Amino acid sequence: MHLFKSLSFCTFSLLLLVLSPASSQTLTPLKEFDVKEAKQAVAVDAQHFYVINNSTITKHAKADGKLVATWDGTKEGIVHLNSGVVIKGKLYCANSNYPEIPMTSSVEIFDVKTLKHVDTHSFGIAQHGSLTWLDQKDGHWFIGFAHYAGKESSEGRDVRWTSLVKYDMEWRQVEAWVFPKNLVDLFTPKSNSGGAWGADGLLYCTGHDRGEVYVLKLPKSGYTLSHTGTLPAPIEGQGIAMDRSVAGKTLLYGIQRSKHIVTVSEIR
Repeated sequence: MHLFKSLSFCTFSLLLLVLSPASSQTLTPLKEFDVKEAKQAVAVDAQHFYVINNSTITKHAKADGKLVATWDGTKEGIVHLNSGVVIKGKLYCANSNYPEIPMTSSVEIFDVKTLKHVDTHSFGIAQHGSLTWLDQKDGHWFIGFAHYAGKESSEGRDVRWTSLVKYDMEWRQVEAWVFPKNLVDLFTPKSNSGGAWGADGLLYCTGHDRGEVYVLKLPKSGYTLSHTGTLPAPIEGQGIAMDRSVAGKTLLYGIQRSKHIVTVSEIR
């Protein structure tokens, strides 16, 4: 059963979370949806949100969370969809073989009206790691590639090898950056799981488990992303999405996988 929850004033007050004094941003929780499939990530467009869970995608009405459609890629060999983003009527999903090694990755593409799988782009054995999220900005793809610690590390590469890679629209690499050490430490032993560009030109990223959203900028020089702040958030890491359909607002969708909840928050 898919239920919409309005946060009570008390809960709202407790969950109103403010960024560190170095920043004026705040993150305010607005809504919750009970969705049993919510384990990996969520994507969103004007009328619906899309819950991504390893081999399945479910489409839900934004008004009340009602289930609209389902896609199951189990028979097609899809084992680990990580996150997704809706762009011009298509849902682009980051797909990998996590936790297998060598790391392989692809982008799986769906028509949002029908949830029909319509295209794919394979990175094969990915040069940069395991693809966890993707988004577009200024006519380019920005893609997060993860590396992990311990037994999940690949070729001796740990979380420090996690990177953000910029591609043109033909998937040709243009630039790449690494994450600052303080975020690498917070990601460890997992990695960067989600990311999305805000309308404010800032990059919002998540780890695997923490209830935090990390605010970043591309550096003026060098190769390390600039961490400008941390927003406590009603999520548990994983894939996030920006709702770009509401003018003048920065609305962030996320999940709490332990409770199977989709959350909606506003960043101000």
